[in-house]
Amino acid sequence: MPALLEIRDLSIRFGGIAALSDVSFDIEEGHVAGLIGPNGAGKTTCFNCITRLYQPTSGRLAFAGDDLLRHAPHELAGKRIARTFQNVALFDRLSTLDNVMVGYHVRYARGAARLRSDDGGRRAALEALDYLGLGEHANRPVRSLPFGTRKMVELARALVARPRLLLLDEPASGLTTAEVAALADVVKRIAADYSATIVMVEHHMQLVMNVCDHVIVLASGRKIADGPPEAVQRDKGVIEAYLGTA
Repeated sequence: MPALLEIRDLSIRFGGIAALSDVSFDIEEGHVAGLIGPNGAGKTTCFNCITRLYQPTSGRLAFAGDDLLRHAPHELAGKRIARTFQNVALFDRLSTLDNVMVGYHVRYARGAARLRSDDGGRRAALEALDYLGLGEHANRPVRSLPFGTRKMVELARALVARPRLLLLDEPASGLTTAEVAALADVVKRIAADYSATIVMVEHHMQLVMNVCDHVIVLASGRKIADGPPEAVQRDKGVIEAYLGTA
């Protein structure tokens, strides 16, 4: 049986710079996977190829056996692929609830006005907020929330689409130690409660090693390791390129 997400020989160039070079890996359904590496390794670029924000120079991307390169970016939500962003991408002028309801748009073909008036969308958004402990913030302007809470709102927006594949781009960035510990529990709960496969770009190694079944390491746009967290942590190439010897 094929993996849920299959990446084969993925390459992309920006001018004369090779951001990714012949990167291949699989993500099995139900796994939590970590995509790690130094700054500039190509991790977010890989996410942007998967979500069709970038057009690869060459290679193949398949989700549940379907060629993702045949689909426009806006079609991926209908395939139950959702993501968060390295820099929080919310609508500051909207309430927390309205921001989360945006993630429900995949179920609609009649526009934002219909979405805003729909009880089902409102109910789904409130459920996602409650699930993440954010219900008390539903009617607050999202711009008034602290950074860590805003990151959770973005996660709630992704969850409301009931993703089969959830891509988290540096979810621990900017969080306090306590918030990172809480995030580890949240990621594990989402994987179980939503039957979601999760791929996480992350620099926080303790988080990665605690929650991931599988880790892929990139350096300078190339894959240098791929396997269980314990094996990757001991890999000499990974230690030299990223983890360090301390």
